[in-house]
Amino acid sequence: MDQRFSVDSVLIVGASGSIGQLVVAEAMRVGLDTTALVRDPAQSSLFPEGTRIAVGDFTRPDTLGEVSDGVNGIVFTHGTYGGAGEAEQINYGAVRNVLDALKHPARIALMTTIGVTKPTPGHDWKRRGERLVRASGLPYTIVRPGWFDYNKPDEHHVGMLQGDRRWASDPSDGVISRQQIAEVLIAALNADTADHKTFELVAEQGEAQSDLTPLFAALQPDSETTLDGPLDRDNLPLAVESPRVLSDLDAIRGRFQLSGPA
Repeated sequence: MDQRFSVDSVLIVGASGSIGQLVVAEAMRVGLDTTALVRDPAQSSLFPEGTRIAVGDFTRPDTLGEVSDGVNGIVFTHGTYGGAGEAEQINYGAVRNVLDALKHPARIALMTTIGVTKPTPGHDWKRRGERLVRASGLPYTIVRPGWFDYNKPDEHHVGMLQGDRRWASDPSDGVISRQQIAEVLIAALNADTADHKTFELVAEQGEAQSDLTPLFAALQPDSETTLDGPLDRDNLPLAVESPRVLSDLDAIRGRFQLSGPA
């Protein structure tokens, strides 16, 4: 990855959520200049002292004009399991709208979910959001976490899987703590070995690793010939996508003409 993308200033999308608040705190802990995107400025009380606040609604592009000013990293932690309309507006629309608002390149860390390739309205719109990030030409990492905070007391060893083969739709698919999700998302921003990687994130029996770099390095990078993760099922083909989704992809595709991972 081009070293000019060493991230020192980050925008957190979905900052007021249960993952977002931890991501803000983790970004502050490691010394990043951190901006929380919120709808209501009163939500500033949710974050550590020194957190910058950007007021905007990620479902309304007209409110996002200045939110990414001065940042060179963006972490997306938003999401819903609502119906198709809500899923499109939030799981997909937030990614499209924030990327559209970018005036300059930034490194992306996008959180979706384990099982994202199992067809449901919520999953399909999250998967389309992943495709927008891959098409953008920006450096990125896509993290698909397991079930939040279902860890047993001795399950903190981080595991990274690929191919999204766990479709039980219950904690047997994999578990991970919210805090570890936050740590992985922030670590990925400045790990060259995490660039252009997509993976499922789970915890296994054992202690947490102090260095995630070898885990990132062992992952297969995303292919330049597809908009899906490595080994993903080909069950949401572009050939049957709506003209509107294809138009969004065309609009973002290669908008930031940057090289892939070094």
